[in-house]
Amino acid sequence: MTWQDVAGLVGVALILLAYAGAQTRRLDPLAVPALLMNLVGAGLVLLSLMHKFNLAAFLMEASWALVALCGLIRVAVKRRPRR
Repeated sequence: MTWQDVAGLVGVALILLAYAGAQTRRLDPLAVPALLMNLVGAGLVLLSLMHKFNLAAFLMEASWALVALCGLIRVAVKRRPRR
């Protein structure tokens, strides 16, 4: 097993934990912890694809990361003090 495989497995675990946390209402899917878990998880899966590329997996994880990043930006803008 390569380090890329390990990174991908950790990424998958993070994404699944975030999803399970949202489904069991232990994590708010719109809050920073769940969004970070999804972003980092997708990033690790993307990193694992450097070893064995798969276009469908790349598009799925890139989309997943983009959605999580948009959510984090939304949270940051919402928290920003108004002038």
